[in-house]
Formats: sequence, structure tokens, C-alpha cells
Amino acid sequence: MKNIAIFASGSGSNAENIANYFSGSQEVRIALIVCNKPDAFVLERAKKLGIPSQIVTGAQMKDEAFVMQLMRQYGIDFIVLAGYLLLVPKYLVDAYPQAIVNIHPALIPLHCGKGMYGDRVHEDVIRCGDKQSGITIHYVNEFFDNGDIIFQATCPVEPGDDAHAVATKVHALEYAHFPHVIAETIAKMK
Repeated sequence: MKNIAIFASGSGSNAENIANYFSGSQEVRIALIVCNKPDAFVLERAKKLGIPSQIVTGAQMKDEAFVMQLMRQYGIDFIVLAGYLLLVPKYLVDAYPQAIVNIHPALIPLHCGKGMYGDRVHEDVIRCGDKQSGITIHYVNEFFDNGDIIFQATCPVEPGDDAHAVATKVHALEYAHFPHVIAETIAKMK
């Protein structure tokens, strides 16, 4: 059994989708949800799903002993970033080599890096006149949106689409692909 920690900063719709995907799994368990914002809705989702959650502020994330003790406490084998807005510290990347993945709501290397998240990404896609957008699932290193790409899926950006329309298409891709790509990535670890 592999124990996953999901790190999230906001609503947590991807976290809930992932938890539902793995509910009843004999191989993967969502053991913990880590959130850096005490008022984020992902904490309510965790409670509803019966998944332990922990608030870890940006300052606490810099405390290696604190975070590593938390990971050991829950027996974490794999970390999934699902709308997590903080940079993952190098000590955590080093402790979990090729065992931290992130989803980005665009086709890396486009529309990524520090400050590029959520609606900002979709607005940039529209501003740049892109004909397609999509998702990128990648390994995490100590830089924003910079690790090796595991999977990408695309969607068209139609004339007349606004950022909301692009976001809707991208969310559909996230929900369809993120859980199974996580499962496949974990299976390769064995």
C-alpha cells in the first residue's frame, strides 16, 4: 500500500477527484491532505471524505524537521500537488526523488512559472492567442513548473473562448487524466 499526501491551497476539487478515484483501492491510500491556507475549502472536502488534514504554513514548510516528521507520521510514500501554490523546498524534493508530481493547467513550457496559476494561466492563453491549451503533469523539482514531463493532454481554444471557457475545458482534462496518471506513475515505482 502506497500512502499519498495531497498538497493543495484552494478549493480542492482535484484533491476530491483523486480521493474518490482511489477510494477502495488496495494499492493506494490518500493518507493526508496538506494545505497552506487555514480557510481553504479543501480542508472541508478532506473532513467530508474522512481524510486527515494538516495546515502547514509557508513558514512551517521551511522547517525541514517539522515537515519530515509529518511525512513520517503518516507514512507518506508519494506526494501529489493539486493546486498547491507554494514552491516545494529542496529538502522535500530530495527526500522524495521522482515521487512528487504536480498538475499545471497549461502546456509547459508555455504559461508556467512563478505567479502562473489558476485564472492567470487561462487569461494568458487568451491574451497570447493560443489555438490550444491543456494540462501538464510533471515531476516536481525545486523550481516552479520545471520537472520532467510525465503526461500532457490538449484541448482546443476556439474563437470567442474567454478564460472561463478555457478553464472549463482544462478542468475536464484534469479530472479525466490526473488520477490515472498518478496511479500509473506510482505503479512504475514498484
